[in-house]
Amino acid sequence: MVILIVEDNRALATNMIEFFETHGYECDYADNGPQGLLLAKSQRFNAIILDIMLPRMDGLSVCQSLREAGNQTPILMLTALDSLDNKLQGFNTGADDYLVKPFDLPELMARVHVLIRRSTPTHFSLNVADLTMDIASREVTRAGHPIELNRACWQILEALLRASPNVLTRQEIEHIIWSDELPDSDVLKSHIYQLRQKVDKPFKTPLLHTVRGVGLTLKLKSA
Repeated sequence: MVILIVEDNRALATNMIEFFETHGYECDYADNGPQGLLLAKSQRFNAIILDIMLPRMDGLSVCQSLREAGNQTPILMLTALDSLDNKLQGFNTGADDYLVKPFDLPELMARVHVLIRRSTPTHFSLNVADLTMDIASREVTRAGHPIELNRACWQILEALLRASPNVLTRQEIEHIIWSDELPDSDVLKSHIYQLRQKVDKPFKTPLLHTVRGVGLTLKLKSA
């Protein structure tokens, strides 16, 4: 399970991330509204923990923008404002739950778990040829054989499956993994190499194809 935490209080965010990761969740993080909105639109998360009072763009606006764009990821709002009007405003913008600061981390995790359980379909998978990615169980198989992927390779493969048969540019893939904080070295090339080793090398027919000067596509090419 992957959670996006959008919170400008870095100490609180660190505590939340450490707590969730200790319990088997993966976390992504943004400390302002625009960055949180960008991550939420470009990547898939099982849930979003969204503070209302954020720099540059408040959480209510982020939530409303996501809902208007058709993004239905469960959103739990965090705020120090505990009046009924504030809560109703959060629900009216599309939030699924609301937790007032200060709060206990076990309660936060329990609420997030409930939101994820309610929103997760019993079965949802992405497929190209004999390659299948089961989103609910986070399992990848090809021709029935399980494929183990690290987080970056999973993100690349999921994006390619969703885009197939269209091409994703290098910039689009980099943005999916790192948003605006790109690494100094060419790590993407290494991730793509690892993905090819897992998805294509053990099998007769390649699915990953480089479009020179454009990017990468995932599809079954006709003979």
